[in-house]
Amino acid sequence: MILTDRRTFIKGAAALSAFTVLSPATVFGTRANSAIRVGIIGCGNRGTSVITAMSKQTGIQVVAMADLFLDKLDQAKPKLDALNAAKGFPAIPASHCYQGSKAFMRLLDNKDVDAVIISSPAYTHPEFVEAAIAANKHFYCEKPAAMDVAGCKRIAAAGKDIKDRSAVFGFQIRYASPYVQLTKRIHEGAIGDIINAQLYYFSSGLPIIQTPDMSFDEVRIRNQFFFRDLSGGILLDQGVHMLDVCNWALKLHPISAIGMAGHSGGDGFGDAFKNYQVIYKYPQDISVSFHSTQFGGTFGDVCARFIGTKGIAVATYSGGVYINGENAWDSGILRESNSPASLEQQAAGVFTSSLHDSNENKVTSFIKSIESGSFLNEIDQAVNSTLTAILGRQAATTQKPVTWNEMLFSNESIDPMLDLEQFDS
Repeated sequence: MILTDRRTFIKGAAALSAFTVLSPATVFGTRANSAIRVGIIGCGNRGTSVITAMSKQTGIQVVAMADLFLDKLDQAKPKLDALNAAKGFPAIPASHCYQGSKAFMRLLDNKDVDAVIISSPAYTHPEFVEAAIAANKHFYCEKPAAMDVAGCKRIAAAGKDIKDRSAVFGFQIRYASPYVQLTKRIHEGAIGDIINAQLYYFSSGLPIIQTPDMSFDEVRIRNQFFFRDLSGGILLDQGVHMLDVCNWALKLHPISAIGMAGHSGGDGFGDAFKNYQVIYKYPQDISVSFHSTQFGGTFGDVCARFIGTKGIAVATYSGGVYINGENAWDSGILRESNSPASLEQQAAGVFTSSLHDSNENKVTSFIKSIESGSFLNEIDQAVNSTLTAILGRQAATTQKPVTWNEMLFSNESIDPMLDLEQFDS
């Protein structure tokens, strides 16, 4: 396979795709071609988790894999081959295992790949998404959409005219049944006019991966979540989930934010903030408070609480999803998991997590959209929620009020300053 440079690849792929768009019936109409062939870029824990759920819930075949690091490929390949074997599919050919800084281009240039999972760090998302669109691949990209304003604009521009493929992002909470039911009720007016909302994401810390032989760039990449210039920080990596739920429930994005942040709780490794507190102002005079932490050994909980004129809607990861007020409602997710009654309910199979079906529903919807030709395009909502997190980060970093338009016009562009070619073997 002859490798071209990225710009030539994208230009050529875009020109080719104009003449090779086929209907789903044509591509998947025969038994031999019925399995959608999926490649994965970024073979770490999150990516392998997503593709595992996708394989178990749908009829896909995993045909290619790519990663910057050889050890990630070596660790993931037996797992992916086992997924294929369970369905009678062959192992991923060695020739379809790509390593190094150009691995993503080689995978996207592979004509056997129909759809791609992009689970690489956030700093790669704009480039990889642009390339996937140019190569006419369906894609599932992990959140956030990007780590800066310029990256969000690139993705929005690249996906503006997508009509013939599915383009989705890993905001799987929108597919969790309890959240879907709660949001539907909010939209139908169950809690009246929303006046205020409270969001929080209290997470435990992460282990540091480091050996004496690693270069500084490798240490940063393998510990991306400790570095703002690679992951975007905890607001974009974790907090963005609750901000996405908020935008979804309100059907709005904020108009301004004020905030503060700090490194307290960390051990001095990396430069990403360990705690945030941000106040967002939404249209219709709605105020939203957001609190996020990532340190220590104890995981707290994750919550979105909406206060309206007729009631309060609450959605937590592990403490229930329900409405109190004039139109009381409960999803059936346990609110308390340590009481004797709760333990008895758990033994009977009652769900304790509001996310019990989120991943399965998300990956199934992606593959079914391709099979049916009813394509999904989640670019706008992913970009808006990512920009909401960036707005909060900018406000907290500057400790000054920042408006949505000021954030957009800043055209913030973050260069991680990485020498990726050192990893080419």
